[in-house]
Amino acid sequence: MAGRERRWNPWRAVMEIEDDPSAAETHNGMGTQPENRRQIVIKLLWISIWFFYLAAPAEDVLGDHHTLVADVLGGVGLVAFVAAYLTLVFRHTSRALDRPKVLGWIGVMLGLALVLSLTLGTPWLVLFVFSSIACGAVFPTKLARAAVPLVTGVLVAVGASMRGPVAEFVVALVVPALLGGFAMVGVRQMALTTRALREARATVAHLAANEERLRLARDLHDLLGHSLSLITLKSELAGRMLPDKTEDAARQVADIERVSRQALVDVREAVSGFRRPTLEAELAGARTALAAAGITADLARAAAGHPDLPPDEEGALAWALREAVTNVVRHSGATRCEVTLTEAGDDMCLTVTDNGRGPGRGYGNGLTGLSERLALADGRLETGTGPRGGFRLRACVPLSRRVAV
Repeated sequence: MAGRERRWNPWRAVMEIEDDPSAAETHNGMGTQPENRRQIVIKLLWISIWFFYLAAPAEDVLGDHHTLVADVLGGVGLVAFVAAYLTLVFRHTSRALDRPKVLGWIGVMLGLALVLSLTLGTPWLVLFVFSSIACGAVFPTKLARAAVPLVTGVLVAVGASMRGPVAEFVVALVVPALLGGFAMVGVRQMALTTRALREARATVAHLAANEERLRLARDLHDLLGHSLSLITLKSELAGRMLPDKTEDAARQVADIERVSRQALVDVREAVSGFRRPTLEAELAGARTALAAAGITADLARAAAGHPDLPPDEEGALAWALREAVTNVVRHSGATRCEVTLTEAGDDMCLTVTDNGRGPGRGYGNGLTGLSERLALADGRLETGTGPRGGFRLRACVPLSRRVAV
């Protein structure tokens, strides 16, 4: 219903996205790429927690376990491995899969893990755990479900090929490799879902704002079209009355001032979102506008105040009456206009008929906006030639008893 949409005020929903960039920055979290230094530091701190598992290879390099050349090459290899891991985590966990680059970096990590483990010993097997986690973090779900067990299998195979008591070490790494890898699969899916929900929320907010702009455009068109037509007619009357009938011309000028002030009030109410015309007020305005245009008005069968007519539906009919009378005054060239308000089954129907030129080709902006407005109230618009020629507009909306059923 149109009334509920106005009360919701969709501008508030889109404000965070369009008018408050800092709000978007604040909510930038899971599923988004780090965009500033603060977000990069926070993400790096979370990742660095898991680097404590690299204490074993770091101690192996810094301790007196190998030759100087082996320690230097091991340190360079460890730095390169961490750099590859960070590149994957920062650049490829929250975007679409760039298969060649991702496979290349995963290949670098696995190659370094394989070479360093075979040359420097069991402490370096932990690199396979990070490789498994990286596979779960960057690969699609189907591919990750195959890659994580595969990397864990390589870990077991490399550990089994080493000399010495490595069984306990391998067993201690198999569980973290499997659990870490599959946990990252779930985290990646949650990140992608969160990102999709955030984009959907932004889309809904933009659509709601566009709908509110369309509503405001329809209101302004209907309000100003009617008022300006009446001001134009009364200005022409005042011009014809001058200079012979100055008193009558003064009355027309006073009416012009009254109509313009009311139009200003209506525009302010429409912009504020509180404008809801009533049939009683619009019938009075229609009588004044038709009389000013020299058109005979027959409003005997247009009694407002039906008990089963909800406010939103009454507002839609009131807009239809305003638009119909405005078209009669501006375009029809008619000398007579008849307005009826009748109950047809479970609908309330407003019919405006004139004896003017008849229907033109297609709908203009006013009738198009009116059709959209009636659709929001579950109503319908019918236009065509009247029974005795001219033009007939018929707008119907449901009564509350039909809604209750």
